[in-house]
Order: sequence, then C-alpha cells, then structure tokens
Amino acid sequence: MEQEIIKDIDVQSVMTKSSLPVGGYSVNPYVGCPHACRYCYASFMKRFTGHAEPWGTFLDVKHWKPIGNPHKFDGQRIVIGSVTDGYNPYEEEFLRTRKLLEELKGTTAEIMICTKSDLVLRDLDLLKSFPKVTVSWSVNTLDEQFRLDMDRAVSIEHRLYAMKQVYDAGIRTVCFISPIFPGITDVKAIINQVKDFTDLIWLENLNLRGQFKGDIMNYIHEKHPELAPLYDEIYNKKRMDYWKTLEQEISTFAREEGYPYRINDLPYGRSLHGKPVIVNYFYHEKIRLRK
Repeated sequence: MEQEIIKDIDVQSVMTKSSLPVGGYSVNPYVGCPHACRYCYASFMKRFTGHAEPWGTFLDVKHWKPIGNPHKFDGQRIVIGSVTDGYNPYEEEFLRTRKLLEELKGTTAEIMICTKSDLVLRDLDLLKSFPKVTVSWSVNTLDEQFRLDMDRAVSIEHRLYAMKQVYDAGIRTVCFISPIFPGITDVKAIINQVKDFTDLIWLENLNLRGQFKGDIMNYIHEKHPELAPLYDEIYNKKRMDYWKTLEQEISTFAREEGYPYRINDLPYGRSLHGKPVIVNYFYHEKIRLRK
C-alpha cells in the first residue's frame, strides 16, 4: 500500500452549490480519499485537481474562511462527503468535518453525511444539535474478504455498529447498498441485517466506466470467473436483464415483508421500527419499473 501524500490547501469557501439529485450544497472538507475504493466514481475529480497520483494515495486538507452566518443555509440540504469521506481516518487528526459542523451550528438546514466510517460517533454531540440530520453508510456486502478486496475503510462490522449507535441516539440513518455488484451483493441479506437500526435503504447499481472498469472486470475474471459471462453481458453488451430481474425481486420482497418501496425518492422522517423505506436509485441506468 502506497503512503498517502497529505498537504494543506486554502480555499475561499467549503460550501459548493450541488448538482447532485439531492440538491442543496455539496461540502467536501478534503480532496481525495484514503479509502481507495476500487469502484469509486469520485476518482474523476483528479481531472480538476491536477493530481497525478493514483486515487486513494493523496489527501488535501482544506482550510476555509469561517462560515459567518449559518442561517443563510436554513431550509437547504447540506451533503457532507459527496466526493470524499469527511470521516476518513485522517479526520481524527485534522478535525475538518468537526470544524464544519461547529460552524454550521444553529442552522435549520438538513445535514446529510455520507461515510464508510465509525469515526462519526465522535461527533454525536454535535449531530444531535441539528433539527434535521441523516447519516448514511455504504454497505454493499457482508463478506469481509470482498470488502477488503474493494476498499481500505473500516470493517462492515464497525459500520453496522456505528449505524446502530447513531440510530439509537435518535438520528435518522441510511444503509446505502451501493454499488450492487451483480452476483456478489446479497441485497436481501443486508436488508435483513440492518432493518432494526436504519430508516432508509438506498439501492444503487454498479456502474463501470472510466479507468476503473478494466480493474473491476479483471478482478471478476480472477476472483469470480463464474460471473465473467454475466459481467460481459451487462458491461460490454449493455444488457439490462439482470437489473430488471433484480428490481422485480426487490419490489416483490419489499411487498411481502411490508417494507415501503419507492423509486427515485428522498422521503424525510423516521421509519417505523424494523420497516425501513427501500428506495431504488437505479435511475441512471434507465431501467425503472412504472410506479
């Protein structure tokens, strides 16, 4: 594993108007991410930051002018960690995400944190001070070996522990089953594992494009050769059969188990205990079922 290259950078503002479907503001206290997820879409950021180093081997620590008036974000949605993880291991030392939360205290904005870490537990005191806050963890497997093959974040066990602690603290939680690897990610098993301590289940399929497509395809051929024909059908021949079938299976599963099921929605509020809302975000592959 390569040693990360860490440097400090000064930025005018850490708040950026978001182009994400969830809208509002996108906030990334760091550039880069040491989790080094092999499938990470955020690796495209290198085109804009001038980094020649491989994704996952550099981290720029942002320093910004203090947010003077948090109320100017009232009524907005603030997503922390759209192209980094604000709770990457170095956050324990640099405290940039904590500083951001401290500067936002008092706002009525909806705070949404996307992470793969349990370090978020450190900031429970701050999170509980916001009227609307959601913490989302990416979990696309219960198989620790596959997780190790894919990222350098904390274990699945640690993510699920953190999810339960945050849920029990009265904060809305999301289990983001993403990306779904065909033939590998067991969506139903993950839902059954987390249903008692999450409010929402987000589903997103694996997209292979850019530099990491070849790496993932090589991994499948090497570690899961029995799935190579399926991946060829999906990612080279662009067949959608697998995703259509999976979507039918999940919608049927949700109906039979009594889980509310949505497509491309972002409902707010706490779910009935043990009955999280399942939200299908397969929209970017244009394979939605009719509502």
